[in-house]
Amino acid sequence: MIIQNYKDLTKTERKKIATDIIEFGITQALPQKILPKFIKKNRIVVNKKTINLAKYDNVYLVAFGKAADSMAKTVDNITKVDGGIIVIPKGTKSLVKNKKFQIFYASHPIPTAQSYRAGKAVKEFVEKRTKREFIIFLVSGGASALMCVPEGITFEEKKHVNQVLIRSDATIQEINCVRKHLSAIKGGKLVENLGCDAIALVMSDVIGDDLSSIASGYAYYDDTTFNDALKIIKKYKLEKSVSKKVIKRLKDGIAGKIQETPKHTTINNIIIAKNYDLLAAMSKKSRHLGLFTKTVIVSGNVKNVAKKLATMIIPKRSNSCIIFGGEPTVNVIGRGKGGRNQELVLRILQELQNTKKRFTFTSVGTDGIDGNTKFAGAIIDNTVKSKKIQNYLKNNDSNSFFKKHGGLVKTGYTHTNLMDIGLILN
Repeated sequence: MIIQNYKDLTKTERKKIATDIIEFGITQALPQKILPKFIKKNRIVVNKKTINLAKYDNVYLVAFGKAADSMAKTVDNITKVDGGIIVIPKGTKSLVKNKKFQIFYASHPIPTAQSYRAGKAVKEFVEKRTKREFIIFLVSGGASALMCVPEGITFEEKKHVNQVLIRSDATIQEINCVRKHLSAIKGGKLVENLGCDAIALVMSDVIGDDLSSIASGYAYYDDTTFNDALKIIKKYKLEKSVSKKVIKRLKDGIAGKIQETPKHTTINNIIIAKNYDLLAAMSKKSRHLGLFTKTVIVSGNVKNVAKKLATMIIPKRSNSCIIFGGEPTVNVIGRGKGGRNQELVLRILQELQNTKKRFTFTSVGTDGIDGNTKFAGAIIDNTVKSKKIQNYLKNNDSNSFFKKHGGLVKTGYTHTNLMDIGLILN
C-alpha cells in the first residue's frame, strides 16, 4: 500500500471506498506504470515514431523533479543507459543505487545552495555532450526549485523572489514566468545550444499541461516575456518585497538590453502523463463500484474551490462521487502547519457543517508531501463538528485540526508528481 496509515483511515465503509479510490489514483501516477509505454529496449516510441538508441555511442539520462529517481530507475531497467544526473528533493531516499548516476538532493519549494550546485552540474553536463550521444531528459514537477542558477542577480536574491511569490496568491505559471527571466537555465536556456540529439519525456504537474511552465520549461522554450514577469510582480504588489536588482533586470529585459528567453523549441518534449489521466482511472474505478460519478478540474484560490465543490454536491443524488484534481492555491497569512490539500478538506468541512446529508471527502498531493508537513493530505466526513474551524484557517493551521480530529493521510515521498487528486462521496 502507498498509503501507510491505510488501516487507521478505513474504519468505516465509506472511508474505505474513498481511500481505495485515492490509493488507486496514486498508483496510476507511478512512472513504472507509465514509462514502459514509451521506452523499449534500445528504442523510444512516441507518437508512432521510433528513435533508435542503438545508433548512438552513449545514451544519458538527465532527470529532475519529484519523480526523477523513479523515472530514471524505470528507464535504466528497460534499456541501456551509460550514466547521467538525477536531481530530487532533499529528504527523499533515492530509488537509484547505480554509481553511474550522479545524484543531487536539493530543496523544494525554496532553493538552497545544493539547488545551485545541481543546476550548475546539469548545465555543464549538457554542454559537454557531442553529436554521437543522446540525452533523455526525464522531467517532472518540482524541478523549478531543485535547480537554481540565477542570472544577473545573486542566489540569495533569487531565493527571496521564490519565497515572496510562493507566499502570494500567484499561480505556478506566474511564479515560473518570473523564475525563467531571472535564470541561466530555465525557459529553454538549458538546451538552447545543445550539441547532441535529445528528447524530453514530461510528467505534467500544471493545469493545462503547458510545457513551457512544467518545471519552468528547462528543455522547452518560453512564450512569456520580461514584461510579463514585471507585471506579475506588480500584480501581487511585490515591488518593494524584492531587491532593486531584480526590478532592474526585468526592466533592462523590457528595454532590450538583455536577450529574451528562447522562443522556439530545440528538442521534442512529450507529455507522457498528466493529472487528468489519474482522474479518468479513478472515475472508472468509482463507476465500477456502482457510484454515480462526475469529474472536475479545480484551480484558483482554495477558498473558492471549496465553495465550488460544496455547491456541486449538495443538491445531488446519494451514492455519488465527485472526483476532482488540479492544484488550488493558498494565500499564506498565518504561521500554522498545513498544505493546500489539508486546507481544502478543512474548508469543505466548514462549508458542509450545517448539512444534514452525510459526506466523506479527501484530497491528497500525489507527491506525498502537502505544504510544510509530512502528510499527503486529509480525509474526513461532515459528522465531525467544530466551531473553531475558522480559527485554524486564519492561521493556515489545518494540520493541527486534523491531528486533533484525525484523518491525516500519510504516504511519505511517493517518487512521483501529477498534482493533487481528491473526491467527495455521498
